[in-house]
Amino acid sequence: MKRLRWPSWIPIDPYILLLLGTVGLAALVPARGTGADVASGASTAAIAFLFFLYGARLSTREALDGLKHWRLHGTVLACTFVIFPLLGLAARGLVPVLLTHPLYQGLLFLTLVPSTIQSSIAFTSIARGNVPAAICAGSFSSLVGIVITPLLAAALLGSSAGGFSADSLVQIVLQLLVPFLAGQLLRRWIGGFVARHKKVLGLVDRGSILLVVYTAFSEGMVQGIWHQVSPIRLGGLLVVEAVLLAVMLALTWYGGKALRFDREDRIAIQFAGSKKSLASGLPMASVLFGAHASLAVLPLMLFHQMQLMVCAVIAKRRSHDPAAEAAEVTATGSSAPSRTAVGTGSRSR
Repeated sequence: MKRLRWPSWIPIDPYILLLLGTVGLAALVPARGTGADVASGASTAAIAFLFFLYGARLSTREALDGLKHWRLHGTVLACTFVIFPLLGLAARGLVPVLLTHPLYQGLLFLTLVPSTIQSSIAFTSIARGNVPAAICAGSFSSLVGIVITPLLAAALLGSSAGGFSADSLVQIVLQLLVPFLAGQLLRRWIGGFVARHKKVLGLVDRGSILLVVYTAFSEGMVQGIWHQVSPIRLGGLLVVEAVLLAVMLALTWYGGKALRFDREDRIAIQFAGSKKSLASGLPMASVLFGAHASLAVLPLMLFHQMQLMVCAVIAKRRSHDPAAEAAEVTATGSSAPSRTAVGTGSRSR
């Protein structure tokens, strides 16, 4: 039987439809009481397992080799944790004209979240960029973000972040960093199994995020916070996020040129430095915002879909650049596969 495929002319990632369906399910049948406790525990375990898989997938040798390219990684980290937050702070002037205060808090939290891993790799590969650099940049950003994002949230969001404390940081580290390190330690024995079953485990990845979304939005429904959002405000949020994404895409591309990075490195910088991770942001928001996590992650969910659609178009155009065609012709047989053979799959994170 021929396998059904998602039509390429439809610009919406089917996973986004699943996310929206999960939000709808939480609105119609929110988890309450004991069910909410079970869903919360299951989502915590699922995200821990998700980061365990991240650790098992990442080659320690690749990570150590990537450290040598410190200028590129420093540039990506600066875009993610310095420029993005500064733009988020600048958006404070849009309250209350375009954004309500709760939506602005969610937008600001979005700017503090780490970069993506797999979608950065996929788009960099499609555009014929430096794939190993994208792997390391996304991974380093996620690891640094486990500590930096909560600290920035404490400094910039204050009491809005649910009363940030040392316990919150410890909880995030235990949920994200410890499983990642465990996956790294066990990679020697389970790395082959993970590589052979990456499609099945990819479903586990996505299912984990869906569970966290359901838990967060269920709690928001029970708390009755959705009356704070109107269609006009959502439209204003989309406009602001479109401008934010456009600014970051331009800064990462032309900034990389100003810093004298070659074309392949600039591609990795653009895709790793302009995107935000839904997988990392969701569990952090659940810890930091508590009952208000659903509003906090709404801007992140919208930005996530927007960045996938826009970056997919950019990656395809970059793959047909004259410079890319010339590099493909002149590349040696040993170097060409190393840039393109890695991770052209999931765009979900």
